Amino acid sequence: MNSVLSSQKRGEPAFHDYRPAQARFREDVLSGLTKSQRRIPPKYFYDEKGSRLFDAICQLPEYYPTRTEIQLLKHYGAEMAEYIGEGSVLVEFGSGSSLKIRVLLDALEPAAYLPIDISREHLFHAAKRLAGDYPGVAIHAVCADYSQPLGLPGGFAEKPKAGFFPGSSIGNFEPEEARQFLTRIAALLGPGSGLLIGVDLKKEAALLNAAYNDNQGITAAFNLNLLQRINRELEGNFDLTGFEHHALYNSAEGRVEMHLVSLKDQAVTVNNQTFQFQAGETLHTENSYKYSIEEFQQLASSAGFQPQQVWTDREDLFSVHYLSL
Repeated sequence: MNSVLSSQKRGEPAFHDYRPAQARFREDVLSGLTKSQRRIPPKYFYDEKGSRLFDAICQLPEYYPTRTEIQLLKHYGAEMAEYIGEGSVLVEFGSGSSLKIRVLLDALEPAAYLPIDISREHLFHAAKRLAGDYPGVAIHAVCADYSQPLGLPGGFAEKPKAGFFPGSSIGNFEPEEARQFLTRIAALLGPGSGLLIGVDLKKEAALLNAAYNDNQGITAAFNLNLLQRINRELEGNFDLTGFEHHALYNSAEGRVEMHLVSLKDQAVTVNNQTFQFQAGETLHTENSYKYSIEEFQQLASSAGFQPQQVWTDREDLFSVHYLSL
C-alpha cells in the first residue's frame, strides 16, 4: 500500500494515496474470466475515462437516481444536517465528483471532509475544486478501494465521525456482501456516529430498464470502457465491436444486471492467457440491487445500525436513510 500525503495549505486538499496494487486488478480480471458466468467487479469501471462517463450518465434524462437524490438532499438538507451534527469528521465513500456533498457542506460545519474514491485523478481534481470553493473546510482526499477493509489517515481514527454513502452504491454489493460492508463501516465510524446513505427503491421494470439502457448510448460506452481499460492496462485484445452492452431488471433477484454480450465466437487474450467466448455468452459487469424501505432497514439493522429517519420523493423512486450507531 502506497501512501503519499501532500502538504495542506488553506484552500488546498491533502491527498492520501492508498490505491490497490495493479496486481489486484489483474488477479480479479483473470479470476473472473475463468468463472462459468464470467464477471468483473464494477469498481473497475472507474478509471479516469470511466469516471467521466459516469458523470455523463448522471445527467441523462432516463437516469433518475442522481437528480432525485440531489433533490432530496436540497429539500431536506438542513434536517439531515441536524441528524449528522456539527463538528464531526465527514467521511464519504465513493465520492466521485463530490457534487452531492456540497449540499451538506452548505448546511454543516464538519471538522474535516474525507472523500474516498478508487479513481485517483478524478478524486484529486474533484477535491481540488471543492477545496477552492470551501476554503474553511479541511479536505483530506483518500484514494482507496472502499469496498475492502480500510483505515483512515492518521489523526482521524479517534475523532467523532459521520459517514455519507450516496448514489445507491450499496446496491452494487450482493446482499450478504452489503451486510459485511456495512458492518465494516460501523466499526470504522465507531459508536455514537451515524451514516447518511442513498438507496434506490424497487419500482416498475420499464423505468429501471430505461435508466440503464439510455438512448444516447453513454451507459453502453461506460460498460465497454471496462474492456478498453483491460486492453490498455493488462495487455488485453478485446475487440470492442465484438461485444454489446445489455442491461435488464431481474425481478426474481430484485436487481438490475449489466452485461457485455459476445456477438460472435471469439478468443480473447489477457495477460498472455486466452479465453474463448461463444456467441451470446455474457460478461457480467454489474449488479444494482433495489430495496424496499423495510428490506434495507432490516439489512442495516443486521449490520449493527439503528434506522432513525428516511426521506423519499413523491414518486417513491429513491430514498435517503439516516442510520445511527
